[in-house]
Amino acid sequence: MRALGHRNFRVYFFGQAISVIGSWIQQVALSWLVYRLTGSAALLGVTAFCALFPQLLVGPLAGAWIDKQDKKKWLIGIQGLLALQGFVLATLTWSRLIDAGFLVFMSLTLGLLNSFDTPLRQSLINSFVGRREDLPNALALNAMLFNIGRSIGPPIAGLLVGLTSEAACFAINGCSYLALMTGLCFIRIPPPPRATGSMREVFREGVHYAWHTWPVRMLILTLVAVNLTASAYAVLLPVFAKSVFAGDATTLGWLWGAAGCGAFTSTVILATRRSEGEILSVLIHGLVIATAATVVFAISRALPLALLAMAALGSGISVCNVGVNMLLQSMAPEHLRGRIVSFFTSARSGFDAIGGLLAGLLASALSAGHTLLVEGGVLSLFAVYLLTQRERLLATVIENHKPR
Repeated sequence: MRALGHRNFRVYFFGQAISVIGSWIQQVALSWLVYRLTGSAALLGVTAFCALFPQLLVGPLAGAWIDKQDKKKWLIGIQGLLALQGFVLATLTWSRLIDAGFLVFMSLTLGLLNSFDTPLRQSLINSFVGRREDLPNALALNAMLFNIGRSIGPPIAGLLVGLTSEAACFAINGCSYLALMTGLCFIRIPPPPRATGSMREVFREGVHYAWHTWPVRMLILTLVAVNLTASAYAVLLPVFAKSVFAGDATTLGWLWGAAGCGAFTSTVILATRRSEGEILSVLIHGLVIATAATVVFAISRALPLALLAMAALGSGISVCNVGVNMLLQSMAPEHLRGRIVSFFTSARSGFDAIGGLLAGLLASALSAGHTLLVEGGVLSLFAVYLLTQRERLLATVIENHKPR
């Protein structure tokens, strides 16, 4: 918890805690609304794709733009737009004017805003703590918030949908963005250095660094593999909750919550890791766990076993995503931070979107269980490859971890 010793990070931390819980409440309510209105696994994949895919296309360019801007000012503005998106969605759902086409449009809007929000937040964390040696701990604590929200938010969403409606969940999310927006107004930091030159030059500089730095390239490839396969479970959870386990929105909330509990545990472990070797070792173990848990959940027919598999799967995926982020930001020069973070979020969210879309389409042709079995098989091949590169990756990560 050493990063919480910095006042600016504490203010951000508690504002972000409220915002993250609201985001998870909306995500679960939205997926349930889509499936309740349409009963289509394919449309679940489409809406998840629209919420994430813009980050693959816009994210890298957004990173170059962010490195040239006043990051804090723009982060406050993005929070206001995200709040507006939640309130519009709540109003249309409450008035029963919502339909499948508008749900897709709102998911696309959310994805576009997140293309700027995520790299803005991540690239500012170093400024919030002020000490480079505390950055990995701050990143782990930030990820811990995300996973606490994933543990708490989905069960709350399940209860709220049962007691009220999806509209209430969307309104709560809109209010939650205002908490972070307010907290940011009380943070005082010197503006981080800005990149100079044209957008084209700034973008090319970031691409050159990421492509020609082998450990960065390998870590991003790991993100692609995990989020293209194992992370696809998120799109299919409503299908498992309703069709496999004969449940409702509450069952969906518990499945999400189990994944969140596992992910929270993984971030606690990462927060205690101090060396790059320890982080990399945990990351590789997480990849193996994610592979096994995907297969176990795919064949589960009893809810208790499925919940255990969800916890393991959430842990494995979170270790990979958070561990890669910690290593990338530890290696990144300060003036390239926005661009490196944007490449991270682009690979994570963009290929999560593609994987979700493919999973929804495959589940329509096969079944949810068989789809996850295919995903687990593909990920196992990459896990074997990464194990063969472990020693080289460790040596190059340590070599490139130099203060800049």
